[in-house]
Amino acid sequence: MPVRWIASGTTYANSFVYGTILVDAGVLPTAVEPHAGTIETIVITHAHYDHIAHIREIARLCGDPVICIHEADAPGLIDDTRSLAMHFGARSPGIVPDTVLSDGDRVGDLRVIHTPGHTPGGICLYDETAKRLFSGDTVFTGGSFGRYDFPGGDLTALKRSIERLSTLAVEELYPGHGEPVAHGGDRHIAAAREALRFYG
Repeated sequence: MPVRWIASGTTYANSFVYGTILVDAGVLPTAVEPHAGTIETIVITHAHYDHIAHIREIARLCGDPVICIHEADAPGLIDDTRSLAMHFGARSPGIVPDTVLSDGDRVGDLRVIHTPGHTPGGICLYDETAKRLFSGDTVFTGGSFGRYDFPGGDLTALKRSIERLSTLAVEELYPGHGEPVAHGGDRHIAAAREALRFYG
């Protein structure tokens, strides 16, 4: 099953279409429109505004799919402070998710991995068979990682999360920002893990 990368082209986050799942909803609805007929579920990796900005419009466009987010980040869909919406001169979308996720849950072929640190309820989504990881803002290609100095951020938790990700077999890495890689994703995670040793 191919992954369709929808790059935002702005400071907003990447989105990805994986079968009937849309990962994150910061991109413009027009960018999602070609896939609208296939999307049944929207999974939000965390509730920062750049990942949720257009979730209401995208959901309407796609015929009201199931909206999922980790239970610890669900309040950010309503709370402007948690979503950092005011940093973007905006307001949170003001919606309630259909499903709150926990570590180990499954959404289609993807396993939910709770990776707090950037936010309390940050998640990654892992397809063990395809060795694909959708990493949100936990870890990026090039060995970088999400900020931990926003409200709810936690350096110690982020280190633990990336340590956990480093145990996975990852070929394809699909981050919340920047370009994905099709090979050697675990090397990028290992580089982030090594870099974090010098923090805190």
